[in-house]
Amino acid sequence: MIDHSSARDAVNRLTRWADDFPQPGVRFADLTPVFSDADGFRVVVDALAACAPEADVIAAVDARGFLLGGGVARELGSGVVAVRKSGKLPPPVLSQSYTLEYGTATLEIPSGSIGLDGRSVLVVDDVLATGGTLDATARLVESAGARVIGVAVVLEIAALGGRERLGKYPLTSLVTI
Repeated sequence: MIDHSSARDAVNRLTRWADDFPQPGVRFADLTPVFSDADGFRVVVDALAACAPEADVIAAVDARGFLLGGGVARELGSGVVAVRKSGKLPPPVLSQSYTLEYGTATLEIPSGSIGLDGRSVLVVDDVLATGGTLDATARLVESAGARVIGVAVVLEIAALGGRERLGKYPLTSLVTI
């Protein structure tokens, strides 16, 4: 088992919480202070990279996942694909719509130009809440022919049940609240 204690300590120490954001009743975990701390960012990226050292590609989810995914890809010597919010990429794109805890959204990746067919992908994001975003990301890269070998997040909000939604994928969360 991999020891994520340094990453857990950094996340617990540096996360800023914002109640009633982006809407009443939601408690937002702002990991920006973790990312802006050089040691905190390093230990978090190292811990996420340890989740799937065999990954060919990191699927990094818009937008905070981009920061993490780029770092993890560099650490592993793998590629990274930015999984974008709808309308940010020129066509043709593959898309996947989903529901999240306070609305609906669509994610996209370029169609055919990034060569995911048969590749092993680790999906990386900052927070697992209901699991909609990460499930949609996994389904999206699978639709491009990739094999999802794991999902890794910094923070999991257990009460929202996202882990159950991602049941078919190996899941690592550095901190669970």
